[in-house]
Amino acid sequence: MAVIDAVLRFNMSGRGDSRAAESDRYRAAIAMAEYADKAGFAVVNVEEHHDVEMGWLPSPLLLSGMIAARTDNIVIRGSAVLGPLYDPIRLAEDIAMLDLVSRGRFLTVLGQGYRPSEYLALDRNFDTRGVDTDFLIDTLLKAWTGEPFDYRGTTVHVSPLPYTRPHPPLYYGGMSAAAARRAARWGLPFLPGQPMPDIEAIYIAECERLGTTARVETFTDMALLFVDPDPDAAWQELGPYFLKEVDQYARWAKAGVQRVYDAGSGSIDALRAAGTYEILTPEQCLERAHSLDRPYRPILHPMAGGLAPERAWKCLKLFTEEVLARV
Repeated sequence: MAVIDAVLRFNMSGRGDSRAAESDRYRAAIAMAEYADKAGFAVVNVEEHHDVEMGWLPSPLLLSGMIAARTDNIVIRGSAVLGPLYDPIRLAEDIAMLDLVSRGRFLTVLGQGYRPSEYLALDRNFDTRGVDTDFLIDTLLKAWTGEPFDYRGTTVHVSPLPYTRPHPPLYYGGMSAAAARRAARWGLPFLPGQPMPDIEAIYIAECERLGTTARVETFTDMALLFVDPDPDAAWQELGPYFLKEVDQYARWAKAGVQRVYDAGSGSIDALRAAGTYEILTPEQCLERAHSLDRPYRPILHPMAGGLAPERAWKCLKLFTEEVLARV
């Protein structure tokens, strides 16, 4: 029997044609998350980036809180929350509140990011991000105990207490050996952005050395999915939006930094061939789900590149009614 653990992705890339249209997009994201929750989606994933010309989601915690208030079952994953850009005490408080409202459904995936401009925009030091990340994790874990602790030379007591014991779900994400070792050092589950056996092996070996529990989670179905009864026609309609998102992402490329969703750009045909985005019919989705000996975990990305909510809803409802409802 086929199993589908669907993921709904929001990065809010692109902008509406007006302020009212942009408002419509953000309101639609919340409504779509509520719809996905009722339809049986497993996860809604929200992201974080700053200083983005085309527009991107800057506040995963705020959007997650709005989604948590409108949903009951779906996991809300902030991936990644760029830890060094936050005040540690404030982040501990905000995540504790999210944990209470969601009753343990908000999952924080901490990361560092790799764009100096984001650190400059928020008056943070890019060069000390590693040390700052360790200090942040240490602070979060102490803060969530509910006990007073020393913080920069003074005693602090953080409230509210989170819902989840011993602490809210906290993962560490990254695609480097340093990220794997940091996750192991703090005893956190590790979530690389894509299957990376060599990096995962470093994490597992380091956990064994330190005596911490290893837990790796990876994304098994990486393509960003759109569902349409006529994929060829849909590529001509939607391809320009995908290209706009890919071109923005390509501007952030940095030598030596491995990233998810680096894709061929320049033309719709090249992007389609790269496989980063795919448009499938409902029947093709079902065929794939039935062909796997594991759960199918498609990532639906309905408002990619600034797609209007009306078009995004068509994709989401088609997938829900013609795919999820038939397994």
